[in-house]
Amino acid sequence: MITLDHVSKSYSTGAPALNDVSVHIETGEFVFIVGDSGSGKSTLIKLLLRELLPTSGTIEVNGVNVGRLKHRQIPKFRRNIGVVFQDFRLLKDRNVYENVAFAQRIVQVPGKQIKKNVPSVLSIVGLAGKYKARPKQLSGGEQQRVALARALVNNPPILLADEPTGNLDPKNSWEIMKLLEEINEKGTTVLVVTHNREIVNAMKKRVVTMNKGVIVSDQKEGSYIDEI
Repeated sequence: MITLDHVSKSYSTGAPALNDVSVHIETGEFVFIVGDSGSGKSTLIKLLLRELLPTSGTIEVNGVNVGRLKHRQIPKFRRNIGVVFQDFRLLKDRNVYENVAFAQRIVQVPGKQIKKNVPSVLSIVGLAGKYKARPKQLSGGEQQRVALARALVNNPPILLADEPTGNLDPKNSWEIMKLLEEINEKGTTVLVVTHNREIVNAMKKRVVTMNKGVIVSDQKEGSYIDEI
């Protein structure tokens, strides 16, 4: 589903953000990406989303060579990737239903289908009764559930979660991780970038550890490694 083959990325300062990174993620895997700030995690996510191009190497996502995408092809490519961020990124002037429906309207799903899909995905994340609420009326955990529903409504084969529990208390963090695990069990490939040591150690998923732009550890049933 995702392959990076000898990928490097250098910025104008010259220091490599990624340095000869190779990793292969199978369809249906659940993978944690961990590492300190500056380890290259954010650059990796941006490369997968085609927000950046690698300086060298090849990236394939869902059968697509990302480096060969023309600019006009990028929006269609991104439809296959659901993304959840730490800061939710909800439309504050729209209610829960409209926030999720927005993702469907962008890809021109017919209105009749949107009316089926949005309640269905809100039910999956436990927010069926909150569809009229505005983001400011919701808790942090509920806002992240809306963001997750929006990421899932187009049924993407890949879900990227960038620090999805970073602004949540422990109870809500675990609830979001449980949802991500349930989504993964239904076949979605899930990548989670996180600093949450407790969650990583408890869930016993594959853990890819990055440090200064390189992968220093890749464990099948891994744990959070502080120093290597």
